[in-house]
Amino acid sequence: MKKLFFSLLLAISLPCFAANGAATATAAASKIGYVQIDKIMQSPASMAVGEKLQKEFTPRNSELQRLKKQLDDKEAALDKDMMTLSESTRETRSREISELRLDFQRQQRELAEDFELRKREERAKLQDRINKAVTAISQAEGYDLVMYGNAAYAGPKADITDKVIKAIK
Repeated sequence: MKKLFFSLLLAISLPCFAANGAATATAAASKIGYVQIDKIMQSPASMAVGEKLQKEFTPRNSELQRLKKQLDDKEAALDKDMMTLSESTRETRSREISELRLDFQRQQRELAEDFELRKREERAKLQDRINKAVTAISQAEGYDLVMYGNAAYAGPKADITDKVIKAIK
C-alpha cells in the first residue's frame, strides 16, 4: 500500500517538476537589461537641461533680486526717517512698502511656479528621450525585458545605462 501511495505521489509530482524546469529554461533564454535612472539624471544630458532652465530664468531672478533690494532700501529709509516724518508721510511710505512687498511676493511665487512647471516639462522631454533610447537599444540588441529603478543586483552585461546616456546626447 505504501509503495502504491509513493508511486502515485511521484506520478503526480513529475509534471510539476517538468513544468518548473521548462519555465527556468525559458527564463534563462531571455535577455534582460537594466537602466540606472539616477546615473542618467547625473549625466551631461541631464545637467544640460538644468543649465538651460537656469539661463532661462536668470533674467526674472535678477529682476526679483532688484525688487528685493529696492524693498529693503525703502524699509531701511523709512526706519531711519521714522521720527522726523509726518504721520501722513509715514502712512504713505508704509503703504508703498506694503504694496511693493506684495508685488515682490507675487512675483516670487509666480517665478517658483513657472520654474517648477518648466522643470516638469523638461523632465518629461528627457524621460521621453530616455524611453526612445532604451527602446532602440533593446530592439537592436535583442533584449526581452529592460527594467528601470532599483535592483538587488545587475551584472555588467545587464546594465545598459552607459549605452542609453550615449544615445540621448
